[in-house]
Amino acid sequence: MPQTARPPVAPYLTVTPAAAAIAFYTTAFGAVQKALMPALDGMRIMHCELEINGGSVMLSDAFPEMSKTRPPVPNDYATVSISLEFPNASGVDDAVTRCANLGATTEMGPVNSFWGTRFAVIRDPFGHRWMLNGPLG
Repeated sequence: MPQTARPPVAPYLTVTPAAAAIAFYTTAFGAVQKALMPALDGMRIMHCELEINGGSVMLSDAFPEMSKTRPPVPNDYATVSISLEFPNASGVDDAVTRCANLGATTEMGPVNSFWGTRFAVIRDPFGHRWMLNGPLG
Protein backbone atom coordinates (compact mmCIF):
# COMPACT_ATOMS: atom_id res chain seq x y z
CA MET A 1 0.00 0.00 0.00
CA PRO A 2 1.49 3.41 -0.92
CA GLN A 3 2.55 5.71 1.90
CA THR A 4 0.26 8.71 2.35
CA ALA A 5 0.79 11.93 4.26
CA ARG A 6 -0.49 11.75 7.81
CA PRO A 7 -2.68 14.52 9.16
CA PRO A 8 -1.10 16.79 11.79
CA VAL A 9 -3.58 15.56 14.44
CA ALA A 10 -5.74 12.44 14.30
CA PRO A 11 -7.68 10.60 16.99
CA TYR A 12 -6.61 7.01 17.65
CA LEU A 13 -9.42 4.92 19.11
CA THR A 14 -9.15 1.69 21.04
CA VAL A 15 -12.31 -0.17 20.12
CA THR A 16 -13.39 -3.78 20.46
CA PRO A 17 -14.24 -5.41 18.17
CA ALA A 18 -12.41 -3.16 15.73
CA ALA A 19 -13.81 -4.96 12.67
CA ALA A 20 -17.36 -4.11 13.77
CA ALA A 21 -16.38 -0.50 14.46
CA ILE A 22 -14.90 -0.20 10.97
CA ALA A 23 -18.20 -1.42 9.52
CA PHE A 24 -20.15 1.03 11.71
CA TYR A 25 -18.01 4.06 10.79
CA THR A 26 -18.14 3.12 7.10
CA THR A 27 -21.93 2.90 7.12
CA ALA A 28 -22.68 5.72 9.58
CA PHE A 29 -20.15 8.33 8.44
CA GLY A 30 -19.09 7.19 4.96
CA ALA A 31 -15.59 6.30 6.19
CA VAL A 32 -13.10 5.11 3.60
CA GLN A 33 -10.48 2.60 4.72
CA LYS A 34 -6.97 3.83 3.93
CA ALA A 35 -4.94 1.20 5.78
CA LEU A 36 -5.61 -2.08 7.56
CA MET A 37 -3.18 -4.32 9.44
CA PRO A 38 -4.62 -7.46 10.97
CA ALA A 39 -2.94 -8.84 14.08
CA LEU A 40 -0.94 -12.05 13.91
CA ASP A 41 -3.57 -13.78 16.06
CA GLY A 42 -6.02 -13.54 13.14
CA MET A 43 -8.70 -12.25 15.50
CA ARG A 44 -7.91 -8.59 16.10
CA ILE A 45 -7.07 -5.49 14.09
CA MET A 46 -3.64 -4.09 14.94
CA HIS A 47 -4.16 -0.83 13.01
CA CYS A 48 -6.72 0.75 10.75
CA GLU A 49 -6.80 4.24 9.27
CA LEU A 50 -10.14 5.59 8.11
CA GLU A 51 -10.76 8.78 6.20
CA ILE A 52 -13.88 10.41 7.60
CA ASN A 53 -15.13 13.75 6.36
CA GLY A 54 -11.69 14.70 4.98
CA GLY A 55 -9.83 13.79 8.17
CA SER A 56 -8.28 10.63 9.58
CA VAL A 57 -9.43 8.47 12.45
CA MET A 58 -7.20 5.59 13.41
CA LEU A 59 -8.22 2.63 15.49
CA SER A 60 -7.27 -0.79 16.76
CA ASP A 61 -8.51 -3.51 19.02
CA ALA A 62 -7.23 -3.50 22.58
CA PHE A 63 -3.88 -5.22 23.06
CA PRO A 64 -3.46 -5.43 26.85
CA GLU A 65 -0.37 -7.58 26.38
CA MET A 66 1.37 -4.68 24.60
CA SER A 67 -0.06 -1.42 25.94
CA LYS A 68 -2.18 0.21 28.60
CA THR A 69 -5.19 1.15 26.47
CA ARG A 70 -8.74 -0.08 26.71
CA PRO A 71 -12.05 0.52 25.01
CA PRO A 72 -14.48 2.89 26.75
CA VAL A 73 -16.36 1.55 29.76
CA PRO A 74 -20.10 1.28 28.96
CA ASN A 75 -22.18 4.10 30.47
CA ASP A 76 -19.07 5.84 31.82
CA TYR A 77 -18.36 9.51 31.21
CA ALA A 78 -16.44 10.26 28.02
CA THR A 79 -13.08 11.98 28.33
CA VAL A 80 -12.76 12.73 24.60
CA SER A 81 -15.23 13.54 21.83
CA ILE A 82 -14.71 13.51 18.08
CA SER A 83 -16.26 16.44 16.20
CA LEU A 84 -17.58 16.07 12.66
CA GLU A 85 -18.58 19.05 10.53
CA PHE A 86 -21.26 18.50 7.90
CA PRO A 87 -21.88 20.82 4.93
CA ASN A 88 -25.48 21.44 6.02
CA ALA A 89 -27.97 20.88 8.82
CA SER A 90 -29.71 17.97 7.11
CA GLY A 91 -26.41 16.07 7.12
CA VAL A 92 -26.53 16.06 10.93
CA ASP A 93 -30.11 14.78 11.01
CA ASP A 94 -29.33 12.07 8.45
CA ALA A 95 -26.21 10.96 10.35
CA VAL A 96 -28.09 10.77 13.67
CA THR A 97 -30.76 8.60 12.06
CA ARG A 98 -28.17 6.29 10.46
CA CYS A 99 -26.23 6.03 13.72
CA ALA A 100 -29.36 5.26 15.76
CA ASN A 101 -30.39 2.58 13.27
CA LEU A 102 -26.93 1.03 13.68
CA GLY A 103 -27.12 0.91 17.49
CA ALA A 104 -25.75 4.30 18.58
CA THR A 105 -27.33 6.26 21.42
CA THR A 106 -28.33 9.88 20.93
CA GLU A 107 -27.10 11.93 23.90
CA MET A 108 -28.27 15.32 22.60
CA GLY A 109 -30.28 16.72 19.73
CA PRO A 110 -30.38 17.23 16.95
CA VAL A 111 -31.04 20.85 17.94
CA ASN A 112 -30.49 24.27 16.42
CA SER A 113 -27.66 25.63 18.53
CA PHE A 114 -27.11 29.21 19.66
CA TRP A 115 -23.78 29.18 17.76
CA GLY A 116 -25.58 28.73 14.43
CA THR A 117 -25.37 25.03 13.67
CA ARG A 118 -27.57 21.99 13.74
CA PHE A 119 -25.93 20.05 16.57
CA ALA A 120 -26.17 16.53 17.94
CA VAL A 121 -24.11 14.21 20.13
CA ILE A 122 -24.15 10.46 19.69
CA ARG A 123 -22.40 7.64 21.51
CA ASP A 124 -21.48 4.89 19.08
CA PRO A 125 -22.10 1.24 20.01
CA PHE A 126 -18.44 0.97 21.07
CA GLY A 127 -18.62 3.81 23.62
CA HIS A 128 -17.01 6.65 21.65
CA ARG A 129 -18.70 10.07 21.68
CA TRP A 130 -19.20 12.04 18.43
CA MET A 131 -20.32 15.68 18.16
CA LEU A 132 -22.04 16.50 14.86
CA ASN A 133 -22.38 20.05 13.49
CA GLY A 134 -23.86 21.43 10.29
CA PRO A 135 -24.47 25.12 9.49
CA LEU A 136 -28.04 26.43 9.62
CA GLY A 137 -29.37 28.02 6.45
